[in-house]
This record gives sequence, C-alpha cells and structure tokens, in this order.
Amino acid sequence: MGKTIDVMSLYPKDMNIYGDSGNVLTIRRRLELYGYEPVIHQYNQGDDWPDHVDLILGGGGQDSGQGKIIDDFFRRADLIRGLAFHGTPMLMICGMYQLFGEYFETAEGSRLEGIGVIGAYTVGRNVRMIGNLVEHSDDFGDIIGYENHSGQTFLRESTTPLGTVDAEGRGNNGKDYTEGARVFNVIGTYMHGSLLPKNPLIADFLIRNAVERRYGALNDGRLATDDQTTEQAAELDRIDTVAEQARKVAAARPR
Repeated sequence: MGKTIDVMSLYPKDMNIYGDSGNVLTIRRRLELYGYEPVIHQYNQGDDWPDHVDLILGGGGQDSGQGKIIDDFFRRADLIRGLAFHGTPMLMICGMYQLFGEYFETAEGSRLEGIGVIGAYTVGRNVRMIGNLVEHSDDFGDIIGYENHSGQTFLRESTTPLGTVDAEGRGNNGKDYTEGARVFNVIGTYMHGSLLPKNPLIADFLIRNAVERRYGALNDGRLATDDQTTEQAAELDRIDTVAEQARKVAAARPR
C-alpha cells in the first residue's frame, strides 16, 4: 500500500462548470502515477467533513450556485481558514475564488460575503471576459486556461497575483493586468479549461505541498515514491507531452 493523500472536491454539485472536475481527475491520476494512493472526498452541502484533508479543489459556479452553498460554506469557514493559514494546498476556480475573498457584489447590488482567505473583493459587471488566456508567472511560467466571468476582482495591495496578462479586458478585472491570487499555498484563479491538465507545474506544486505537509520533506526532491513503476513514469511523461500539445493549441486560439 502506497502513501495515502486525501483530496477534497469542494461542492462539486453546485460549483463545477466549464470542466473544473478535470482538476480533480488530474490530481488523482498524477498522484497514482507518482506512486501514491489518492483518496477523493466529495463534499457538498450538509455532508460530514472527512477526518483528514491534504489538498482541496474548488470549481466555478454561477451566482445561483454560490447562493446555494453560501450557508454551508460559512458553517465551514473557520475550518477552511484554519487549513489555509496552516498551509494546506488549495486551488479555487472562478466562483470559489471569489468566495475565498472578502465579498462579491453582484451587478444587481446584492452582496455575498466571502471568508477572507484572499485579500480581494469582486464586483459584478455586465461586460463578460471570455476566451483562452495566457498569463505569465514567475513560479509556473506561462499559465494557459480559459476565462469566462463577468465578476471583476480587485486585489488588496498586500495580495500577490497568480500572474500577469498582456492586455486590458483580461484577467482579474480587465484593468490592472493581474490574474488570480496566491496566499499561503492557496491559489485562486479565473482559469477554467480545466486548468490542471494543461498546467502540470501547478498540479505538481499542489501535490508537492500536500505530500510534504503529510509525510515530511522529500529527501531527494523527487515527487515519485519508491513504489513508482517504469510504466507509471512513462505514462506521466506521455501525459506531460500531451499537455504541452494542448497548451500550444489553446494559446493559438483566442476563443
């Protein structure tokens, strides 16, 4: 039996659009190919929280989806904040990214409070930012995904963006050339696509932090365990090659 890693999919019934479930599939498959034993927990409203969580993935959703989960989300807010502040790796896409901030004010003027993990706030607009997007990151190189959102997110001065974009009308708010945010080991982003299949460096960042938090520092820096087979290593190389091909295609297509 390999080393277990517990992965949570947060509110998959209501916060999972534009292929965001592919992020869960990617993490599970890469963990398997590195020689770990992934255990996937799906947490929806009213469910029991699992005994152990190493990594949390949250997807996007419409305003109605955010409204459905918000009461349960706040019931779990202290727990989620505590996990984030203590370094649990998390990836929050679009609607969940917004709810990890301070608040989301809709275009109609209603307001949903966030849980304040990320120093940012979001304001709904009638203009939608949509299309394939390449952003630039010091830690992950070029990040390639698909944005589709009308909420405009503004980062507080102390908050680090995930990356930068080259043109107005893209990214967090279409104005300041930022996209996404990072705090502790939490990543928030508007990148659908799904994101992780085309960006294995981010997937491995999440995996590495999950593994090291649970089992300690990797002696040789390699993610692969002693249980990894030659066939698994070859399959991981093949997946990364396919990811690079997909990145090139997406980067060349504006929509």
